[in-house]
Amino acid sequence: MKRQIAEQSGRDGELRAAMWLRMKGWSVLAQRVRTPRGEIDLIVKRGGIVAFVEVKWRKRQEDLDHAIDEYRLSRVAAAVECVAHKYATDGEDIRIDVILLAPGGFPRHIVNAWQP
Repeated sequence: MKRQIAEQSGRDGELRAAMWLRMKGWSVLAQRVRTPRGEIDLIVKRGGIVAFVEVKWRKRQEDLDHAIDEYRLSRVAAAVECVAHKYATDGEDIRIDVILLAPGGFPRHIVNAWQP
């Protein structure tokens, strides 16, 4: 039951992040993209940039500081390698962003969070 609640909270966070990004002018190309190396929460595009977005939802703002780490980002990067060619053309820049969410606060958007 606890796992199902966490899963639903994560989906709600992804939906909120997608709505927030749309308000910022991004187009959502895909959500919850599964690859052999992991899942990408959101794939969005604005101008010549395609961003692969990891979304983290926590119950408390204080917990957001530890929601993402290098290991998790490396897994997202591995998943991106599997599908980047499907979403970005040669002239477009790609990057990995993170959006951190918790009740009572605005989303925190970390641009270009993964620098291998």
